[in-house]
Amino acid sequence: MDIELTAEQEAARGQFRDFVERRLMPYADEYDRQEEMPARLIGEVAELGYLGGLVPEQYGGAGMDSITWGLLCEEIGRGSASLLSLFTVQGMVIQSILKWGNEDQRQDWLPRLATGEIIGGFALTEPNVGSNASSVETSATLIDGHWRLHGQKRWISFGQVSNLFVVFAQSEGKSVALLVERDCPGFSTKPITGMLGFRSAMLADIFLDGCKVPQAHLLGRAGFGFSHVGGAALDQGRYSIAWGCLGLAQGALDASLAYSGQRRQFGKPLKEHQLIQELLADMITQIQAARMLCYRAASLKQRGEPSLIMETSIAKYFASRMAAKVSADAVQIHGANGCSDQYPVQRYLRDAKIMEIIEGSNQMQQIIIAKHGYQEHAVKQQRLAQPKDDGGEA
Repeated sequence: MDIELTAEQEAARGQFRDFVERRLMPYADEYDRQEEMPARLIGEVAELGYLGGLVPEQYGGAGMDSITWGLLCEEIGRGSASLLSLFTVQGMVIQSILKWGNEDQRQDWLPRLATGEIIGGFALTEPNVGSNASSVETSATLIDGHWRLHGQKRWISFGQVSNLFVVFAQSEGKSVALLVERDCPGFSTKPITGMLGFRSAMLADIFLDGCKVPQAHLLGRAGFGFSHVGGAALDQGRYSIAWGCLGLAQGALDASLAYSGQRRQFGKPLKEHQLIQELLADMITQIQAARMLCYRAASLKQRGEPSLIMETSIAKYFASRMAAKVSADAVQIHGANGCSDQYPVQRYLRDAKIMEIIEGSNQMQQIIIAKHGYQEHAVKQQRLAQPKDDGGEA
């Protein structure tokens, strides 16, 4: 699959890369230690229009095509997986409203999401509910034109600062997705710290204690919550994460190439040792393979092909496994230095493990991909079993 970027896409990638190298990479380890993403940096990416990349131009966004958004996620992932998670959830909230919101909801929320005036949060996971997300315990009761929400959400990226959340709940046995604002009475958050990775993603627990939400804040309709709104959002999330894994792995490779050229052992640079070359060769090859899967998913997404969903799952699954292996090898190349917070590869390794879990764990992706394989096989066998018309005369 030969991929050739347009002049506009090349220019955008150059801008993304310049921003990451100037404003993110030199400080990402410090943000990680502080377990906080500075408000000024969030404001800067908002001002650049990056947070509204997926919002169509008619609603005030950048209207990025699928490849350009992927390139943005790749570069942000190279600099900081924690910041990537902001782009991921912002995109998931935008996608939820864009696809399942009515026109009033689009006109109201999308322009503010585009400018970064509003930061989005995606509230699906709960203390007792992870991969089996269709069984959320949060309840929503419709009373006198308002929804009353009771429950708790966990591991919400940028939940400490987001001000508009897509919250999933059960209402009379039906899954619902509701737009919930931070200032809703009965809404509160608690920071989560001490994480293995994504330490500056400002994760939070969310508490909904009789939170009162207007009836008009329902996305789609009752029964569409997880299957439709959640499904569309998670597909978008997996797409962003796949590209982010690609960037993370590229960052680990770049660090390893630089280190192996400078560090000397047994009288010569590390890069001249064959076992180090073997590690680097595998890293380069795996990254290239993941890049092709990401580009394939981007091409299908751009054309609106139905196979996009499966190809995105494959890209996310392969890219996250690849990032975990590449970052582990990067630490190995750095030796004891790779275990120190003075080198970024330890952060890449910790963040890569989180990539294998979020937006559908690798095990869930394996189930999805295997089931699809069985379905395709059954269809092929059925076609082969059908009698063929030889075109002869009776």
